[in-house]
Amino acid sequence: MTDKLSRRQVAWRLAQDIEDGNYVNLGIGMPELVANYIPDDREIVFHSENGILGMGCEPRANKVDYDLINAGKKPVTMLPGGAFFHHADSFGMIRGGHIDVCVLGAFQVSAVGDLANWSTGGPDAVPAVGGAMDLAVGARKVLVMTDHNTKKGDFKIVDDCSYPLTGAGVVNTVFTDIAVIDILEGGPNVREKVAGVSFDELQSRTGTELAGADTCSELLAPDVG
Repeated sequence: MTDKLSRRQVAWRLAQDIEDGNYVNLGIGMPELVANYIPDDREIVFHSENGILGMGCEPRANKVDYDLINAGKKPVTMLPGGAFFHHADSFGMIRGGHIDVCVLGAFQVSAVGDLANWSTGGPDAVPAVGGAMDLAVGARKVLVMTDHNTKKGDFKIVDDCSYPLTGAGVVNTVFTDIAVIDILEGGPNVREKVAGVSFDELQSRTGTELAGADTCSELLAPDVG
């Protein structure tokens, strides 16, 4: 097994790319971890599509309040100045272009930034794309947080998505357990990779051609559990 980051380390690394003052929506699942790792010198306003602005990090076990949950039904905390509002107003913020960054999971990301994250087409698939479609096209920047490969070893970063699309050409950067890959006009470019994975191995685990072999730096993250 090659070196790789834990999901919390991937969340930490992604959090470092969020700029001070950004309004940020965190998708359901892995992206929810990002709120725990924002640098202390940055003020980030987290948005949840069920009607929250100003979410904080995960609550401690003795501070859980199940009347205060995010869109993924996970307990959250609120920062001073936080607000609650109607679900329709929340989507008005998304569709009105007021979200700077959204962080989403993915089943597949294509070489041109197409995102597929809602259905694999299986018989037990969810019946509709949901709010991810609005976020993918409504946010100014889309950051994807995902494992580099499936549990079976299948590619997640591919030439063309075979699953139904959430949004076309929307992804800016993909943060995985072994690499940070920017989706540029010329195609995917590796910005960082973990030291234990050579560029050739990274390429072999990716379903599209990667650039950046001579320019990528080491992907580092502290031990955050």
